[in-house]
Amino acid sequence: MSDTENPWQSPQNDSVPEKAAAQVALTDSMLRYLKEAAPWLRFIGILGYIGCGLMVAGGVIGAIVMMAVSSLADEFGGAPVGLIVLLYAVMGVVLFFPSRFTYSFGDKIRNYLLSNAEHDLELALKNNKSLWKFYGVLCIIYLAFIPLAIIGVVVAVVGSAFL
Repeated sequence: MSDTENPWQSPQNDSVPEKAAAQVALTDSMLRYLKEAAPWLRFIGILGYIGCGLMVAGGVIGAIVMMAVSSLADEFGGAPVGLIVLLYAVMGVVLFFPSRFTYSFGDKIRNYLLSNAEHDLELALKNNKSLWKFYGVLCIIYLAFIPLAIIGVVVAVVGSAFL
């Protein structure tokens, strides 16, 4: 290995072939793992749907309660309580997507095992890719907000020190 090669770099290829020269068949072990994973993926997807519904319902109920009991909103400054209620509703909507991708991944694996249609396996893998891509984008957004939150806290602490 020369000094200029990076051992941690991903392998580079000038071109990506449209189709692999040889199709690799799924082994019995691979099929067994898919069969065992499919119901769990569907179960986790359903739990995610339920969690999303509860978060959105909690946000809506929280908003109704906050409007009905305006003295509570005044006591806590109004905006933070409203922001928390809004965040619950937004997070419920945002978390719907990984639940959908997880459920669809498991469902398409089940369909593939029943039909042995290559298209179902392709859709299952597409949903798996979408799930991890979504989580990756969500992590990037989260990591971008950390420095903003730190700056906001520092500004708030310094601002409160002068009041």
